[in-house]
Amino acid sequence: MLLYESDFGTLGFCSRSTNQSVISSVPIKPQQPSFMSDLDITLPSAFDPFAEANAEDSGAGPGTKDYVHVRIQQRNGRKSLTTVQGLKKEFSYNKILKDLKKEFCCNGTVVQDPELGQVIQLQGDQRKNVATFLVQAGIAKKENIKIHGF
Repeated sequence: MLLYESDFGTLGFCSRSTNQSVISSVPIKPQQPSFMSDLDITLPSAFDPFAEANAEDSGAGPGTKDYVHVRIQQRNGRKSLTTVQGLKKEFSYNKILKDLKKEFCCNGTVVQDPELGQVIQLQGDQRKNVATFLVQAGIAKKENIKIHGF
């Protein structure tokens, strides 16, 4: 059996073996155009692989830890800076800086950053020294310190 559409808007059936042209005909309903607003389809929300990391950094959620980030920044040649950020605001940054400078025999400064707040900068690669100092002084716990860099 073969289906075909005639010129008169009807649908006909044809049998191949007997070559009879029309056995029965059924009128065709014109199709209504469908629009996207007519469909009841809900699209799945986009998956963000970094949503968990962003939630940790923003600190907006129960159980998130306040990390102290110790980073190194390369200057020129062999020169580098160590930056410390994320200390609690109740601590005096200038007093911590003064003790760090005396302990490690290096120069440093406290920089006010619009996004990160106050950041301590020290000359040289002092990442491990700063981490041990913060733990020994009771300023931060070892599990709350993240050391970044090569």
